[in-house]
Amino acid sequence: MKNKVLVGTRKGLLVLEKQNGSWKIVADHFMGIPVNLVFEDARNGNWWVALDHGHWGNKLHFSSDKGATWTEITAPQYPDGAMIKDDKPASLRYIWAFAETGNGLSEGLWIGTEPGGLFHMDRECKMDLVETLWNHPSRPEGWFGGGRDYAGIHSIVVDSRDPGHIYVGISVAGVFETRDGGNSWYPKNKGLRADFLPDPQAEIGHDPHLLVSCAAYPNVLWQQNHCGIFRTTDGGENWSDISDPDGDANFGFAIAADPNDPLRAWVAPATSDGVRVAVDKKMCICRTDDGGNTWKTFRNGLPQEYAYDIVFRHALISNGTDVLFGTTTGNLFSSADEGENWSTISNFLPMIYSLAFAS
Repeated sequence: MKNKVLVGTRKGLLVLEKQNGSWKIVADHFMGIPVNLVFEDARNGNWWVALDHGHWGNKLHFSSDKGATWTEITAPQYPDGAMIKDDKPASLRYIWAFAETGNGLSEGLWIGTEPGGLFHMDRECKMDLVETLWNHPSRPEGWFGGGRDYAGIHSIVVDSRDPGHIYVGISVAGVFETRDGGNSWYPKNKGLRADFLPDPQAEIGHDPHLLVSCAAYPNVLWQQNHCGIFRTTDGGENWSDISDPDGDANFGFAIAADPNDPLRAWVAPATSDGVRVAVDKKMCICRTDDGGNTWKTFRNGLPQEYAYDIVFRHALISNGTDVLFGTTTGNLFSSADEGENWSTISNFLPMIYSLAFAS
């Protein structure tokens, strides 16, 4: 069981360690610099961080010694001639997703970015834009920005059984799948709704806020979507709306799937759209134990008065027992009992962007 958590914040990287059953802040790095994404490569233990400098742009660093030293590598670069639109050259705006490529594909990383480019990085840190996805015929007119200026790949899910089988979640476009390592891509959005489109059942134009899978059952995927919560049990062929219309589990950004139980997941509800605060200004986490047929709401230990927090898409994690989340107002919470009771790690942190378990 991993006993550390990386926390990316508006003012740097924090490292948590579990000591005597409680999570404690034990280190910080990149003080004052926005760390928008954190990740540990399970194959070699390397820690990866994406930095979003206000002046210098996006930077990419890794550490092979648990943060004792850091190495900067060249961030993804769109090739000359890559165009967002006919009159808009593509350039890196944001690094939004990491995933391991798998042993069959050079032991590198997949990197998702805004404005909608997926990059493959090999073991020598050489990066290439996946042109087959970038040049998908749906992109020029069917992909667009939601909360950000341009479409962004924020989720990359690699099938644990087959490293060439990959899903990406794109805001705003939907879910796309490849079964051949990225040579060809197909939309997988049947059953989703895009209430903001003239045709809510359109094939392209959906807004998954985060896409995750059950590691032990890779055909089971979940997404927290702009228009609800959706789940598939057949690898994305058909999605079912599992939102709770009479409860809290509807709109939000974050979702975490149990790595072993395909029926269990957690969400962090919020009030849509322009308000975007905790539902009724009361923090809660919702959990389903039956694949979304029912949801339970847990509040014990969370603020229940004037809570203006929301949870960003990468800021809720679970290993099945431990659940942690951080908020836009710098609150960081943990649960040791599957989300039913909560303890405060800190109330005085910068805005929290992302969390990741680490060793």
